[in-house]
Amino acid sequence: MQQQVSPKGKPKSGIARVAVVGTGVIGASWAAYFLAQGLEVSAVDPMPQAEEKLRAAIARHWPSLQALGLAEHASQERLRFDDQLEAALEGADFVQENGPEREDLKIDLFRRMDAALPAQVVLASSSSGLLMSKVQAACRHPQRVVLGHPFNPPHLIPLVEVIGGAQTSPEAVQTALDFYAAIGKKPIHVRKEVKGHIANRLQAALWREAFHLVEQGVASTEDIDTAIAYGPGLRWALMGPYLNLHMSGGEGGIQHLLDHLGGPIESWWADLGAPALTDALKATVRAGVEEQMTGKSSTDIAAERDQLLVQLLAAKSRARVIP
Repeated sequence: MQQQVSPKGKPKSGIARVAVVGTGVIGASWAAYFLAQGLEVSAVDPMPQAEEKLRAAIARHWPSLQALGLAEHASQERLRFDDQLEAALEGADFVQENGPEREDLKIDLFRRMDAALPAQVVLASSSSGLLMSKVQAACRHPQRVVLGHPFNPPHLIPLVEVIGGAQTSPEAVQTALDFYAAIGKKPIHVRKEVKGHIANRLQAALWREAFHLVEQGVASTEDIDTAIAYGPGLRWALMGPYLNLHMSGGEGGIQHLLDHLGGPIESWWADLGAPALTDALKATVRAGVEEQMTGKSSTDIAAERDQLLVQLLAAKSRARVIP
């Protein structure tokens, strides 16, 4: 996961300084990752004590990043914090925006960033749901606005979804894809703007059936977590759904599987639920999760989760055939 560098020590992406706009949970995680990749980071956030919280978050993330391997020149000291947007943007080669999920706020924020930076600097948003076609509407250079949606936590999870808006240039999309790949991410190009992009839509499909099964009394929240964490989730952590299906087909591969299990799969699709998040269902789910958390600490679980993620990512990096 270390950044690729040229023989002269410069990043192959040509990007040396990233402006991180908004330093909440996602922004702080991004900032830690960029620093671990040997980049300079200039950060900005208007919230009180934002700098103190950011530096504390980076310090918490650093041991995991060290375990994964730091790039040359990686240092927490390469972080600069400003409380003014334009000051933080000065000298930036790339922008990773992480502000609140409000369309009106994003439109104005991107208008200001667009006015402050040279036209070739890509402006990427971490938005989980907003469409770049709307966010870029007030920009003089809308062609450089892209979505660079990470998967939480960005300092550990490699996936980044890159999407252009209606006015985004192919060059800006490619620049973003190349940059994320150069710093060890696994970027994918989402060809069309859709709500929730790709990964969140796939998650939402699973969540829908998980809530439906609880609502119907088929399983407890713990049963469902166990079913995923000790069943398909283990395989999905190694390969995605299509390659897993292909492997399940034996010598005949995915064609054999679809020919023989296509009918049953369609019957399962037809039987999937469409629950509503009523107060009663929310209460049932909350009670189930609270029971699962008895005697456990969210902080301890998060720390152990991150440790296991580091070990899994390290193991995957040694794989020779599995993508």
